Amino acid sequence: MAVNNDWLLRQVDINNAFLNGDLTETVYMPQPEGFEDKNRPNYICKLEKALYGLRQAPKAWFDKLKGALSSWGFKNSRSDTSLFFRRAESKIVIMLIYVDDIIITGSDSKGIKEVIKDLNTSFALKDLENLSFFLGIQVLRGQNSILLSQAKYVQDLLAKTEMTDCKGIETPFSTSEKLKKDVGNRFHDPTLYRNVIGSLQYAVLTRPELAFSVNKLSQFMSDPRQPHWVAYKRVLRYLKNTMNMCLSFKKYEHLDLIAYTNANWATDPDDRRSISGSCVYLGDNLVARSTEELEYRAMALCSTEITWINSLLGELKMEVENVPIILSDSTSAAVIAANPVYHSRTKHFEIDLHFLIDKVTKGELEINYVSNNDQIADVLTKPLPHYKFSCFRSKLKVIDKALSLREGVENSSCEVSKIDLEAKLACHLSYCNLQPADMEDESDLLRWQNSYAEEYQYMSMEKLNLLET
Repeated sequence: MAVNNDWLLRQVDINNAFLNGDLTETVYMPQPEGFEDKNRPNYICKLEKALYGLRQAPKAWFDKLKGALSSWGFKNSRSDTSLFFRRAESKIVIMLIYVDDIIITGSDSKGIKEVIKDLNTSFALKDLENLSFFLGIQVLRGQNSILLSQAKYVQDLLAKTEMTDCKGIETPFSTSEKLKKDVGNRFHDPTLYRNVIGSLQYAVLTRPELAFSVNKLSQFMSDPRQPHWVAYKRVLRYLKNTMNMCLSFKKYEHLDLIAYTNANWATDPDDRRSISGSCVYLGDNLVARSTEELEYRAMALCSTEITWINSLLGELKMEVENVPIILSDSTSAAVIAANPVYHSRTKHFEIDLHFLIDKVTKGELEINYVSNNDQIADVLTKPLPHYKFSCFRSKLKVIDKALSLREGVENSSCEVSKIDLEAKLACHLSYCNLQPADMEDESDLLRWQNSYAEEYQYMSMEKLNLLET
């Protein structure tokens, strides 16, 4: 919303936030060391204010902040308790709170400055001005885009595991490897494995293409084996090779909700469990089992996410223009969604069935078919070959930082990122169900160039010929 409406993004940090909380219950503590009363050494202290380390401190601080915001006219969102907003006529101020770190945005620039002033009066704060770093995520703003990068975080993770000088690789997970929980020698340091996998889980925030790999490796945290550690190092090698990749949010004219959902049936070699995934797009910014039962459960989960997003946008008076759409590559699941007659074979997933058909009948949701070649959610449910992985990664809006930050790219003659061009080529190959080796002569390249002529009209043929090799 901020990038689409050209809103200002400000950040403030509350100093000693927990010390501002008022306790609503009686809490005692021993006399602090070095400040004991020699005349009454057996006395204890009754707390009037919260202290760091006290279990009641986070709630006490949040209640204090919530009370202050309410007195200034802010409302707490029903969809997200960490979100507050204040609307005055056609202007709005939005606050997103994480403990003592606060992001403030909205269409009312004057109101934003007033809120920061009020916060500074009630609580001592540090005004960090324009949003640049938040919880270890770098925020880069271009003319019509916002990028979220964790390059520094990835560098620290590589240094932690002594893989700073490792050789890069194109994909995070091998398509031929089947990891099992009891195969291979036990890893010598299970605690290290758990720590680094936890660190990888945080990296997924801006690198959603890693979701499948990290989820798979997380399944072995109780008893990691040597093959699991080797697979983890492959993920790090991929991160080393794509250090400048970041999650992008761009400005689009129309804001529609579109979701891709997929499920991969019985792929776990240990317990034959299935994996489902979905990704939801607002505008064009960034959820399989081959039988309809699992597809239906994946779609039901995806529809709850869409309902939540719709509810949040509704509170902010920013409704989407068209009916949200779920795209699935299961024709049978799409057919059943449009069929009001329940067959006996659907009884064991009838709850999901009723939920989805109710949404479709009310006109709150559409379920359409998408071909397997265009099913973006595939990258979240299975390992993919390089050309297809690169295609879906770009569709998840994970792109090269240097290319995206270039201003006025449509009319620019500056150098084009070869990685981004190769990703576009991968998309074309995937759509045509071709392998890279199938693109053998200049005529194949020329056909690809013509198919993307409108999108790449600002590029010279010389730059497009980077793809010839």
